[in-house]
Amino acid sequence: MNDIDPAAPAPVTTVDADTGALRIAAPVAFVDVVKRFPGGTTALDGISLKLAPGELVALLGPSGCGKTTALRVLAGLERADEGHILIDGVDVIGTPTNKRDIGMVFQSYSLFPHLTVLQNVEFGLRMRRIAAPDRRRRAVQALELVGLDHHAERFAHQLSGGQQQRVALARALVTRPRVLLLDEPLSALDAKVRVQLREQIRVIQTELGITTVFVTHDQEEALAVADRVAVMRAGRIEQVGTPEELYARPATAFVADFVGLSNRVPGTVADGAFTIGSQRVPLIDPSAPAGAAVALIRPEDVVFVAAGHADARPGIVLTSAFLGSLRRTRVRLDDGVELVVQHDVGRDPAAGEVVHLRLTGRPVAVAAS
Repeated sequence: MNDIDPAAPAPVTTVDADTGALRIAAPVAFVDVVKRFPGGTTALDGISLKLAPGELVALLGPSGCGKTTALRVLAGLERADEGHILIDGVDVIGTPTNKRDIGMVFQSYSLFPHLTVLQNVEFGLRMRRIAAPDRRRRAVQALELVGLDHHAERFAHQLSGGQQQRVALARALVTRPRVLLLDEPLSALDAKVRVQLREQIRVIQTELGITTVFVTHDQEEALAVADRVAVMRAGRIEQVGTPEELYARPATAFVADFVGLSNRVPGTVADGAFTIGSQRVPLIDPSAPAGAAVALIRPEDVVFVAAGHADARPGIVLTSAFLGSLRRTRVRLDDGVELVVQHDVGRDPAAGEVVHLRLTGRPVAVAAS
């Protein structure tokens, strides 16, 4: 179980655009939450996670790890078998979805095809019996927030995928929820639109100060938008931390392998260090047991050096890919180990070229061999 910080976080306040009143962002907590499905599948195995008011936390992990189930339990779309879900300190485990004061955006846009953009955004307010003039004003404000007020009278089929997803975001925001849930909202979009929309979501979320849970299997997406990331595996949380912490100091081999690219390099562990060839590098976890192991080494932690350099290992270039601002070059060492080197585009190694590599010496994570 991940410990919950007992210290009460400082409230985050924003100003309501209509009334001028202060709105306080809600803290959210999962406490020992268990969810089982028929057939004996345990989707959530006692997860605990705390979100500070106004924080955006990404749930990241492979398919089937439990991240969407965690979101659905928080939303009230699934009932937890054990544990507690707290929103602003109140256990909502038995509270219906429509009473939890949340907004949701799904992978599928789920817009009503017979309604205009404006009517789609107004829908939640209509269900809350908000007067028509107020509904329209608030819907227009939400569309302005996502940059689509000029498309208010169009229908869903007249919009691009990115525009439809922005309408879905406006619809989730128009009710002014205290918690926003985003379930793989960008996965159906092409790469360029995905980057643009994730940046827009982050700007809006920060501006409004809404506590947000963002579910994704895309590690780049999680690292780009989140204040913190919770990496999940088989219904458990492997590690929670800032994007920088997860990348630079993964707590487990799974996290090191899942977050970012890693070379898997065989060697030995002894006295808190990993040895490959003649080079020793420190371990992220010095308590790792001695013996044969596999180090997970980032491509940027492998560098080209001159042939006579200390600890230099010779190898043959297999491929080199130009990626715009950098290159990734794959090299086979003399012992058959293959390493990917991430480096400046100024160097363009040719296939078959003999090169020499060494590690930078940054601490590495290891897994049992």
